Amino acid sequence: MYLYFIIALVASFALTVLAERILIPILKSVKMEQKILEIGPRWHKSKEGTPTMGGLGFIVAAVLVFLGVGAFAFAKRSDESVWRVCITFVFALLCGAIGFIDDYAKFFKKQNEGLTAGNKYLLQLIASSLYLYFMRWVGGLNTSLKIPFFNIEWELGVFYYIIALILITGVVNSVNLTDGIDGLAASTTAIVGAFFSVTSFVFANVEAGVFSAIIIGCCVGFLVYNFYPARVFMGDTGSLFLGGAVVGLAFLVNSPLVVIICGIVYIAETFSVILQVASFKLTGKRIFKMSPIHHHFEKSGWSELKIVGVFSLVTVLFCVIAYWSMI
Repeated sequence: MYLYFIIALVASFALTVLAERILIPILKSVKMEQKILEIGPRWHKSKEGTPTMGGLGFIVAAVLVFLGVGAFAFAKRSDESVWRVCITFVFALLCGAIGFIDDYAKFFKKQNEGLTAGNKYLLQLIASSLYLYFMRWVGGLNTSLKIPFFNIEWELGVFYYIIALILITGVVNSVNLTDGIDGLAASTTAIVGAFFSVTSFVFANVEAGVFSAIIIGCCVGFLVYNFYPARVFMGDTGSLFLGGAVVGLAFLVNSPLVVIICGIVYIAETFSVILQVASFKLTGKRIFKMSPIHHHFEKSGWSELKIVGVFSLVTVLFCVIAYWSMI
């Protein structure tokens, strides 16, 4: 297991670095560039013109490593285990495909708005429903929900699927919201991936271990070009793929709710938006200077590097808490 993990980690890192080096000039040549909204922080205007849709690079790397390493790592595993990780990986790719459609729509319209929120969420619901259906079909899913910190499982019946759909789409969109400043989404997701790798070692889950290694390698490789000042953005293509991968890993380790703890930064980003909108509609006042919350800290004078550093440390802390919630 350790050998497969190391090979997957190194290979995904190296291939991501190579893929992005090839992809960035191509994105520039076709003018696949980021458009900055007027409502955003004024200093983000300097980022306009930076190539986006860089997530394609690490998705290609992830596919190659998954097919290559997976062919050996999963060869002697049970059918159920192999099917679970394959279905999860395909789900992450579907999420990335939705992001690609959104990014391409922005490019086609020459603005920062692609798919409507309703259409985007509908596609995510369809992808999530298919994921749950096929996981159930191969026997990789039941309707008992494991509760972190408590050694209990609740049998929820049909309500399990409702909760699962809300959780999956919520996390996928939360990772998307986190991708707002240079290096933030990739840094936090690499740490979350490390958490799932440790969990995989403890529970001898080869499939989740290899998948988490791929995610870590892709994120760190992408940071070579995305760390401040970013030379490329991952776009919705990359952030939705990572969101699907993160929540999929939670299902692979049979503890879906743990993603709320280890992914606390994602959750905070989403709730900051919800609270901001609710407060403004109910009272006419805003809680934060700007949402998602990383923009609030930007407007409070924090540098992007400081935000990424603090949010990453918070992620590490909550990953430790998440680990203790599972043992």
